[in-house]
Amino acid sequence: MYFLVDARKSVHAGYKAGFDREGISSFALSPDEFGTWIRSASQGDLDAIQGFLLGDFAERARCAASIRRHSRAPIIALSDVRSLEQTLVLFDAGIDDVLPKPVHVREILARSEAIWRRVNGGRPAAGDVRAGPGRLKVFFDGRDPEIDGEPLALPRRERHILELLVRNRGRRLTKTQVFNGVYGVYSDGVEESVVEGHVSKLRKKLAQRLGHDPIEARRYIGYTFVG
Repeated sequence: MYFLVDARKSVHAGYKAGFDREGISSFALSPDEFGTWIRSASQGDLDAIQGFLLGDFAERARCAASIRRHSRAPIIALSDVRSLEQTLVLFDAGIDDVLPKPVHVREILARSEAIWRRVNGGRPAAGDVRAGPGRLKVFFDGRDPEIDGEPLALPRRERHILELLVRNRGRRLTKTQVFNGVYGVYSDGVEESVVEGHVSKLRKKLAQRLGHDPIEARRYIGYTFVG
């Protein structure tokens, strides 16, 4: 899930539509609302966030400092106007990247993944992941994965689940964690049980192409990408 902080509802709507097209959940709040939210957010809510996007508002530097006290997720500022002085202030405040608008959501995803790799010592790299006799390549930027150099077409939700599991390779994720990461913490009208169907279909497709199932599933416990 990506979290957008901006006072303008038109900005909220535009980026939500962009993330929706990529099959990625997002949530938006105004700067005033966000300050209250992050002070009271549970660790589970914070762990579900893959990146923070900060629109153009006066207290961005303070907002970034508050985020960094609670989360290691990438913080990207969206700039309406190019300004070297403003960019330097934002970097000093702990923001990881500054992107001039307009910017495509897929570029945001790619830059966010690059930041994750630096922060987490290169794990997981967007690229080759060993998975049986061939090689599974996961991109983390909206593209379908590849197996042995050939694309594996996946519905958006299945692709995002694969990315989430690969990002946490070797770590068991509960059904709730997968649901929050794919649908967002504040999803309405969607039951967690949909995760089981998505994972089942994904496992069958991967096993068919790889010759084995790279996802370990344990009922009531969760899912692990084992490669």
